[in-house]
Amino acid sequence: MAASMSAVRRGIRAHVETWRPYTTCYPAMVGIAGAVTAGAGWGVPLVAAAVVPALGWLSGHYLGDYFDRELDAIGKPQRPIPSGRLSPRAALACGVGCAAAAAVFALLVNWRAVLLVVVATAGIVAYSRFCKARGLSGNLVRGALTALALAAGALLGADRLPWPVLVFALVFLAHDAASNLVGTMRDVDGDRAGGYRSVPVRSGVPVAVRLSFALYASGLLVVLALAEAVPQRGGYSALATVAACAGTAAFSLLLEHIRELPPRKALRAHEILVAERLVLAGALIAGAAGLWLALAVLVPALVFSLGAQAVLRSGHEFPTAERREATLP
Repeated sequence: MAASMSAVRRGIRAHVETWRPYTTCYPAMVGIAGAVTAGAGWGVPLVAAAVVPALGWLSGHYLGDYFDRELDAIGKPQRPIPSGRLSPRAALACGVGCAAAAAVFALLVNWRAVLLVVVATAGIVAYSRFCKARGLSGNLVRGALTALALAAGALLGADRLPWPVLVFALVFLAHDAASNLVGTMRDVDGDRAGGYRSVPVRSGVPVAVRLSFALYASGLLVVLALAEAVPQRGGYSALATVAACAGTAAFSLLLEHIRELPPRKALRAHEILVAERLVLAGALIAGAAGLWLALAVLVPALVFSLGAQAVLRSGHEFPTAERREATLP
């Protein structure tokens, strides 16, 4: 009985690690931002705008880990699939199941949003199976998935895509391409060993840092320029400024170590961006629906995400001595 319970706990933890819970609030907030920007009020559409992108995000993690299982076996053997705690078949089934659930939720609210779910799922497969190993194209595809989450949220909240949603879709594309590129800077050795030609593997970390900063800055400049153009109900400019300060801190850390970037410094910069992008999504919610709604969503999301990140993330990205022993046959 004790052995059975231990196996169950290991299985549950493997799924939780695969979810990366410190990231799951972000797609939900992006979906809400899209919905309120399109004019959605309280009710089922707003809930669907949060749930559908979050389910798509979970699908992406399962499918990504499924397609990356051989690469992770080289650089991150502690992760659920290479460690044997989650089977590839289970990861594939869960990924497909989450995508199907997202499509069903979308269909119940607005069939047009299902098309975006299908495109996003195809993008997840394309990113994990083909583009991730090919440098900048993979980073851009990863950013496009967040842009699709914003657009899906808008269609779940209304039957149209107003121009602010389209503009901010480009902002989130640039932002998350930059964030994804920062993530590759901690995986240089593993990516090189696995044959993945990421930007830092192909062109070096200094080029990757400068390129990611250029992508981030371009999106941020649009955000700040739109301060007088987006619907204003208070709080947009303040939260956008907070996001800009957090982003500056992340990239200052990268630029400080640009010549020799330790993987844990790259992880630290990405951890800051995990919080920063929540604030950025909160800024859009504040502009469209008011500061109080934005804070009601943002504060719990920050507390949960930062807490989960502190508990789970380092061990998920870097094998500890205990995890190495646990994965030995």
